[in-house]
Amino acid sequence: MSLRRAACLSLLIAIALVSTARAGTVGREQDIVDLKLGQRVLVDDGTCPAGQVKEVRGAKMTDKGIARTSSCVPRHGPKSK
Repeated sequence: MSLRRAACLSLLIAIALVSTARAGTVGREQDIVDLKLGQRVLVDDGTCPAGQVKEVRGAKMTDKGIARTSSCVPRHGPKSK
């Protein structure tokens, strides 16, 4: 019985992590008000080189909340044929 309970709990945790890991796009980093652990937000503020966009991630838990990290990642535009 405990194995079934553990499997259900791990499935719920995996679903929660996947749903919070989706990336949204904002214009300024200050517009991100409630960043969750593992969440990725794309920030189009012009600080990265051409063809790239800033990705802000909720990296780890600290005493003050979620610590953020950011890096420039390739911009994925609409696919062309």
